[in-house]
Amino acid sequence: MLKLYYAPLTRAVRVRWLLDELGIPYELERGTFEPTTDRFFIQDTPTGKYPTLVDGDIVLCESGAIVEYVLERYGEGRLAPAPGTAERAAYLQWLHYAEGTAFPPVGIVVWITRYRQSGDAVAELLEDARERARATLSFVEEALGDQPYLVGRDFTAADIMMCFTLVAAQAAGILDDRFPQLLAYTKRLASRPALQKLVADP
Repeated sequence: MLKLYYAPLTRAVRVRWLLDELGIPYELERGTFEPTTDRFFIQDTPTGKYPTLVDGDIVLCESGAIVEYVLERYGEGRLAPAPGTAERAAYLQWLHYAEGTAFPPVGIVVWITRYRQSGDAVAELLEDARERARATLSFVEEALGDQPYLVGRDFTAADIMMCFTLVAAQAAGILDDRFPQLLAYTKRLASRPALQKLVADP
């Protein structure tokens, strides 16, 4: 059975949500995220990071890599368009955009304001990160338009990846009324039973 090392409010949420959407049984190893001010890879997992997934002899970190691995091995074609299709191209773009482009500036804002609490000392950096975050979100806002999901009418794992980024942006005060499509999209994702079940679990 798969074993997921999980801490709330970390990217492990993505993996747990995915597993629940797919109905894949797994063992949940709960932990608490330890802020890393001067040392890294210190979480109580086999890799020192959240999330970490163990599947037999395979040990993986990085939420995007875990999502792709789970879908390839256990997805049976669900939550990902078929290879070679136009939808697959869009899916891959958003799957990686969520973490590779959209999250980094959001992460800077969250890190400075929540963990380092040094916003006044680096006010210029903080405002630059906010502006870059808004630019990355504007790109998603425009592309989403009136589609229900990133790839069109079908919910995919790219939406799972993006939702964590958007919720973090909302908590940091970046995702606001300037992004009506993304706010509606985030509410749509929050209504999914698998995510509601996760949120309701203390």
